[in-house]
Amino acid sequence: MTTKELLKQVREIELKTRGLVNEVFSGEYHSVFKGRGMEFSEVREYQIGDDIRSIDWNVTARFGHPYVKIFEEERELTLMLLVDMSGSQMFGTFEKTKQQIAAELSAILAFSAMKNNDKVGLILFTDRIEKFVPPKKGKSHVLRLIRDILSFTPEGNRTDIKSALEYFNGAVKKRSIAFLISDFIDEGYEKILKTVGRKHDLIGVVLKDPREAEIDGFGLVKFKDLETGEVRWIDTSAKEITEYYRNKITEMENLRNSLFISGGLDKIEIHTNESYIMPLIKFFKEREKRW
Repeated sequence: MTTKELLKQVREIELKTRGLVNEVFSGEYHSVFKGRGMEFSEVREYQIGDDIRSIDWNVTARFGHPYVKIFEEERELTLMLLVDMSGSQMFGTFEKTKQQIAAELSAILAFSAMKNNDKVGLILFTDRIEKFVPPKKGKSHVLRLIRDILSFTPEGNRTDIKSALEYFNGAVKKRSIAFLISDFIDEGYEKILKTVGRKHDLIGVVLKDPREAEIDGFGLVKFKDLETGEVRWIDTSAKEITEYYRNKITEMENLRNSLFISGGLDKIEIHTNESYIMPLIKFFKEREKRW
């Protein structure tokens, strides 16, 4: 895509997602992701109903009537976006590819963090770490992250979630909110997923296209693996082939689901043929109930 086309796409995403952030997600984000504690802000005169434990006895003695301490939430949170850029992210049989949806989701999360004065960082990965952008604040920084997700040309094609999580765990020392955005078509990341989940607030965002699980009934079809480049002719009318494929998809999904459950980690499923707004709202609402 040309620079002009890229800037246009970034602008469209900014307008669309910032509207959603202002109307819906900024408050949800603030409610769900708490700061590190409370810090002293000011004192004011005692009012009926105030907690007597908050009385500032030094100020009260000085003025001869009670004053209470007012505290504010100490935020200064860091949001990290770990975005899969492997070949399978270019797949999409509806209006948008997984990569385009990943960019919009990242924009919503980043603008929500920005409105709450939090830092945002980015890790783009395939079977290697493609790019690391340290956490910073500000609108120009957020727009830069969106441009990177939309326009970056990765060197690798395959997926290595294990390496991405290991890099993140080593590069970001401070406890952070981390959204891992991927289709999770990978294996071998079970142990590190739980390790990172204990150190950081890790949320998995699973991007799915319904056509990935529907290959039967098309006869002899040429398939290309977007990650390896391998091309193969498959008879989708053969029952044993479609059953094997469907079983592998189910096996991978069951493993992923059990990993998140056993690790006590949150997961959001986003389908390319549906709006991502309701799954995000559901995630925030359900998480808010647990606080």
